[in-house]
Amino acid sequence: MNSFLKLAVHTIDDKRGHNITALNMKGISPIADYFVICHGNSEKQVQAIAHELKKVFQEEGLEIKRLEGYDQARWVLLDIGDVVVHIFHKEERVYYNLEKLWGDAPSVPLQEVISQ
Repeated sequence: MNSFLKLAVHTIDDKRGHNITALNMKGISPIADYFVICHGNSEKQVQAIAHELKKVFQEEGLEIKRLEGYDQARWVLLDIGDVVVHIFHKEERVYYNLEKLWGDAPSVPLQEVISQ
């Protein structure tokens, strides 16, 4: 199991991110091995999740390659190399529906990620 994926999922779960989904993008997208998708119910919660992810990864000495959308807090993207995290405001998540867009990507069972 990818350690970046595990750290991202645990951090989002600790910040009460909603409906966490992890997609295995290997062989589907050249961008990353995994996409993690979640949402917050307010701009403040979206920012809190993004802020905590950035802090936790930096504390581990890992580089955030890109952070976009933080100020608007409607769709925040964090590029952590092998893992790209999408933190949506609830309304934006429904609108963009990345899970359907990447419907050919298998879901990663989160119980496997969280239990490790």
